Amino acid sequence: MSEPFQPESYGIDTLGVRAGTLRTGEFMEHSEAMYLTSSFCFNSAAEAAERFANSEEGYTYSRFTNPTVSMFQSRLAALEGAEACMATASGMSAILSVALATLQAGDHLVSSRSIFGSTMTLFNTILAKFGVETTYVDGTDLAAWRAAVKPNTKLFFLETPSNPLTEISDIAAVGEIAHNAGALFVVDNCFCSPALQQPIRFGADVVVHSATKHIDGQGRVLGGAVLGKHDFIMGKVFPFVRTAGPTLSAFNAWVMLKGMETLAIRMERHSQSALALAQFLESHPAVSRVFHPALKSHPQYAVAQRQQSGGGAIVSFELKGDTPEQMRANAWRVIDNTKLCSITGNLGDTRTTITHPYTTTHGRVAPETKAAAGISEGLIRLAVGLESVEDLKADLLRGLGQ
Repeated sequence: MSEPFQPESYGIDTLGVRAGTLRTGEFMEHSEAMYLTSSFCFNSAAEAAERFANSEEGYTYSRFTNPTVSMFQSRLAALEGAEACMATASGMSAILSVALATLQAGDHLVSSRSIFGSTMTLFNTILAKFGVETTYVDGTDLAAWRAAVKPNTKLFFLETPSNPLTEISDIAAVGEIAHNAGALFVVDNCFCSPALQQPIRFGADVVVHSATKHIDGQGRVLGGAVLGKHDFIMGKVFPFVRTAGPTLSAFNAWVMLKGMETLAIRMERHSQSALALAQFLESHPAVSRVFHPALKSHPQYAVAQRQQSGGGAIVSFELKGDTPEQMRANAWRVIDNTKLCSITGNLGDTRTTITHPYTTTHGRVAPETKAAAGISEGLIRLAVGLESVEDLKADLLRGLGQ
């Protein structure tokens, strides 16, 4: 196969199209090849032994080595500015891989409170079952991060922007606290993607992705990724993935390689449309609050301006109501009256999606925990796609009222 494209000093638009590409010497295919094979053959028993011992580079078995997946890993690493990447079957398997490659019974992790519901469930149930303790803090409160540190703290986990309120945390400041505590600093970059934010530039040790979202960008396949220093990815994460098998398929890797080719231009359009909708919603009398990082009313607007090149696709807004029951009824009315928006929990799609976080993405989270995170019955999360903004406004007005 040909040598992979070297990132050097190319811009993100070029990297999204070219980075990581390999071509076979026989066919010199222009588009990336899809290697749908479970295993690879060897020229001799000795070569097989060398490959399985990892003393010779090459492919052995697609649970942990596959050329199409390697291209995906190289391209995403180039976009994030990371030394290495390990692909996984989903975003949740990426987070699990980092946790189980890093933590053991008796360890402690500190996490921002405003995170994806499944991530919180992973920490509270699965990791807790194996003796790992989690402390949750307000992601924007640096004093709370410092106060949460214990002698056995091994990992800091931060999601920024957060799901679903787009809370922005200062990556560099939290990273300094983590490193002073001797903890690994992990940032979930799902909402921004590397097109809008590169956490490693601000001090993150590890970046995790649900590549199912913006990396694919069209709601087609599942995938995840862990990125960071070569020694950590290949020394800690790779052995776990190799043995436990939360593997990204070659087909899904190929689909997401195609997705990355348009990532930068999609994220620019998502950000523009989301801001326009956020401004529209802020002026509507039925809406009490709107959350989008590019709104000047956002509590962490200044931080977002420093570390993000765009606000992203997510707009969350809260409807007015005198009681939680009335707020839920109002939110469900808006959702149920849409005809263009897709009612689904996924995001990062070309098609705009709408959901009620309290009863869907965070439905398994305890009510008091949702309240602490600011997730109310009246909250709606909108993941803005690539449709006409005017059409989306009209769709929301069916439930909001004129």
